[in-house]
This record gives sequence, C-alpha cells and structure tokens, in this order.
Amino acid sequence: MKRLLVLVSLALAAFEIAAAQTAAGVANPTAIRYGANPAAGGTFTHDGISLYYEVYGVGDPLLLVHGNGGSIGSLSAQIAYFRERYRVIAMDSRDHGRSGDSPDKLTYEKMADDLAALLDHLNTGPVYVLGWSDGANEALILAFRHPAKVRKVAAMAASLNTSEDAIRPEFIALVKSMVASAPAADEETPAGRRRLKVRTMLIDQPDIPLESLEAITVPTLVMAGDHDIVRDEHTVAIFQHIPNSQLAIFPNATHMIPYDDPVLFNATVDRFFRTPFVSINRIDDTLKSIREMTAAHEAQTH
Repeated sequence: MKRLLVLVSLALAAFEIAAAQTAAGVANPTAIRYGANPAAGGTFTHDGISLYYEVYGVGDPLLLVHGNGGSIGSLSAQIAYFRERYRVIAMDSRDHGRSGDSPDKLTYEKMADDLAALLDHLNTGPVYVLGWSDGANEALILAFRHPAKVRKVAAMAASLNTSEDAIRPEFIALVKSMVASAPAADEETPAGRRRLKVRTMLIDQPDIPLESLEAITVPTLVMAGDHDIVRDEHTVAIFQHIPNSQLAIFPNATHMIPYDDPVLFNATVDRFFRTPFVSINRIDDTLKSIREMTAAHEAQTH
C-alpha cells in the first residue's frame, strides 16, 4: 500500500514535474521554456487574482487548459505542435504555476470563469478549446457557461464527479490516503498549502450533472485512454450526453497519453479541429456506406 501511495503521488504530480522540467530546460536545454517565457507571457487580473498566460503562433485561436497540479509547461508538447497552425493561448490556473492564489475555496467553475475572462482580455472571439483532465472539466464547463466563446471542444479524460461510477475506486482510495497523510509542515508553507488545496479538489469536486452537458451545442471530441483512471462507462456517458460529439478511446494508453504519445494525441485533436463536423446516423450512414461499398465491388468485378 505504501508503495502504491508513492506511485499515485508521483502520478498526481506528473503535470507539475513536466512543467518544472520544461521551465528549467532539463528535457532539452535549447527548447523554449513554455510556462517560463517572458517574451510570450503576460498577466491580467480577474476576480482579484493575478493570472499568468502565454501566447504563441498565429491563426485561429486555440485555448489549452492544463490539469490538476500542472501549469502551462505541462502542455509543452501540445504548444510546440499547435503553434505551427493556431494562435495558441495557455494560462496557469489560479493556485497553479505563476498565477496567484485565491483566498477561498478553489472550484472548477471559478477556473472556467477565469478562462472566459482571459478570452475577453485577449479579445479572441470564439476559440477552439483543448482541455486535459481537470482542464477537460473546465473546458466542458466553459462550453455550457460561456457558449458564445467556444468554437469546438476537445476534452481529454474529463470526470463529472468523484464517485466510483466515474473514477476507478483504487485511485479514489489512494488519493484520499495521500491527502490524509500529508505532512503537517505542508500547512506551514505557501507551496504546501497550495499543493493540499489543489489535490483536495480531487476528493470532493467536481459535481457536474450529466444533463448539463446537453446544453453544449458546439462540436465536442470526448477522449480517454483505454487504461484511464476515468471509467470507460463514464467517458461514454459524457459522449452520449453531448449532442454534437465524437468519441476517441486511445488504445493501450493511460490518463497521460498527451505526455506519453503526443504524436498520436495531437494528430487526433488536430484532425477533429480541422475537419468540418458532420452529424451522422448510426443506421442510415452505415447502410449508405454498405451500398457504396457493394456498388464499388460490383463495378470492379463486371
């Protein structure tokens, strides 16, 4: 159990570790330090909190949203890829990275409203949105709380609640154990208090009714790994409750596929953003393709 607890602690800190390595130039000393690049960075204040963001590239605006405990640097592989064809915008969520701390409880709704304020600050108009983990939760909330600001959504490993219907029970138990066993010294330092505040979110938030997703009218790509910490059934339920949605389950992949296999992940998201969305019918479109395939085969054999 102790070893598993350590492993989960490392998993929850993966976003933060990747960001720190990027900022320090550990992975590639010549690489751009995403998340620590003053040339691309800026700040603005919303709800009394200073929020840090970076902008790269030109083209249609694309908002990237990191996960729990992470920061802009966690999305380095996505920024590097998408900046070649989009105006990429990424922000450290409140209580994360270089953004300021909130004096009260941290919620996904507040963070989604921060994203809306960022889009207003940059005067972007409607944007593409890619969110990962907690960032996927925020992306979905943004889509139904601020629909005019969203063009398309790609949500990787979203979870609407913390029940065992949504999250693997062994992961829930280990997160609770980790938070409960946090050193008392964490309460004595700003970094420790921030870490506890952010991780505690994983225990009691979010609480998003499935029915609220029915208000999302923009095309939405719902994604997860086939070995994700989010239950497959929960991911499918999210897909089924968003009217104009598509589903992608990555094979032999975990919650961390944006980091583990950015080539596959980025290409999948990019294809969704760049391809006009067409709503299909399970039966009618299946039969249409069967007829076309049959006609093509007959033409080749006569």
